[in-house]
Amino acid sequence: MKSIFFSCILFPLWLVFAGNANAEIQGQALVAELAAERLSLDPYLSLLEDPQGELSFEQVQRLAAEGQFSPLGNRSPNFGFSKSAWWVQLTLHNSGRKQQDWYLRQDYPLIDFLDLWQPQEQGWLVTSTGDRRPFHSRPLDNRTFVFPLTLAPGETKTLFLRFQTQGSLNIGLEALSAEGLVSQVGHEYLFMGIYYGGFAVLLVYNLILFMTVRERAFIFYVLYVFSYGLYMSVHNGLSFQFLWPDNSWLANKSLLLLLALSLFGALRFTREILGSAQLLPRADRLTAIMEWVAVIALLLSPVLSYHLVIVPLSLLTTLLCVQLFVMGVMALMRGSRPARYFLVAFSALLLGAFTYMLKSFGLLPHNEFTQNAFQIGSLVEMVLLSLALGSRMGDIKRRNHIDVLTGLYNRRFFDEQLPLEFQKAQRRSQPLSLLVLDIDKFKAFNDSRGHTQGDKALRAVARVLASAIRKPGLACRYGGEEFALILPETGSGDAAVLAERIRARVAEETAGRFDLSVSIGHATLGEGSFASGYGLFDAADAALYQAKAAGRNCVLAFSGTTIP
Repeated sequence: MKSIFFSCILFPLWLVFAGNANAEIQGQALVAELAAERLSLDPYLSLLEDPQGELSFEQVQRLAAEGQFSPLGNRSPNFGFSKSAWWVQLTLHNSGRKQQDWYLRQDYPLIDFLDLWQPQEQGWLVTSTGDRRPFHSRPLDNRTFVFPLTLAPGETKTLFLRFQTQGSLNIGLEALSAEGLVSQVGHEYLFMGIYYGGFAVLLVYNLILFMTVRERAFIFYVLYVFSYGLYMSVHNGLSFQFLWPDNSWLANKSLLLLLALSLFGALRFTREILGSAQLLPRADRLTAIMEWVAVIALLLSPVLSYHLVIVPLSLLTTLLCVQLFVMGVMALMRGSRPARYFLVAFSALLLGAFTYMLKSFGLLPHNEFTQNAFQIGSLVEMVLLSLALGSRMGDIKRRNHIDVLTGLYNRRFFDEQLPLEFQKAQRRSQPLSLLVLDIDKFKAFNDSRGHTQGDKALRAVARVLASAIRKPGLACRYGGEEFALILPETGSGDAAVLAERIRARVAEETAGRFDLSVSIGHATLGEGSFASGYGLFDAADAALYQAKAAGRNCVLAFSGTTIP
């Protein structure tokens, strides 16, 4: 148990803080030596907060000369939902003997306004970009922000960057050589190709299943997968790059719209997959209210400011993760089979969501693990939820094969199963017996006692049958007051003994309340010549009517030899 706890909880957090420990060791120098193919720049950053967002670059230069910038040190450059503008001072040095072309990369793409000042021979080169500006404002076509840098041999450059955003402000700067950039981008797009490819497969597969079985759980799962997959593509900067590069308004608002829509889809899917309306009525009512909250957030997202919506929506996401997890636990305790997969799935998402939300509010540092925790957890969750849907399909199949009144298998299941058992018995040269029984004078009972008492009488007989039969035997309600028992690997003698036991127990257990009796006929493959399972049924049914003709409340075996 301790090893599981460490693997699931402590190890990811250890990864988070291990990065900070290295930064603290390296943070003694504030000049970044460009040597490795990839260098994290956190230890070399100096920061200045501009609470009003009104400082000009000239004012910032003067404050830098006065030493007003503070070294980041061992802190994380993650400021949560900050209304301030943040200035970064960064000094880079080329200690090599030849000119080097490097790239400065900001790996978190959800920054509204990002400006870079690079010193040139004649003044400053200013690059202004961000997801509130058209995508073509970026120096390189990439989902993140990548700025080319050129340093002559022995040259030192001091750069200034300005960050301002209504969302969570995460500064994730690194310097990469051309080879390092190609390698990093290649690995990232490979990972995202696998990630979104998995989403596409799940989407198409479950859409086909919905069109086949017409079960609402599947369409809500499709809605959840579709909206959440698009949400993550916005979160990763891919949608802005490939879907709407000229629409900065949609690039900014789509995250809110898709997050609200995915929350609605998750809530609807949860209610369907867990059957919470019947199993957890109080929790279901609360979840229905949360659905309306998600719908209201969806409607308000286009008209309210990003900051005004994203903070409560982030809190709502965290709250709903806990709520859905608790619902899964409650459903599991009440015997829901799909709840097993659902619970494991949302445990994975919950860990990823909490890690990411703690990062969004500035309580955890921004790094590759915290940035992608939500994404990793969501893919694991989607796969496991598919297993939950598979379990749901099993429940649907069982529900379609169960008689609602008695809890026994129904006529449809009997008609499907009897030919299969007949063929199996013939192929293996094993006996197969069939019992057909009828409640004596049940119509008169119904007419005199009423249908409510009639239903209770049927359930009483069904309980006797369910407790009397053992696997691989199957008890079915054939129709009305008639029942049938399929008994694989059972000869005529054992079938007769079981039939007599059932007849006696029905009389004994309904005495004084319903005073029922049953007539039973049985037939066995191996003692007669039957061309099909239906022939075997006709034989047992004929024996049943012989028992009724003999005075009822008795057991008779089929006495003929051939039934077509």
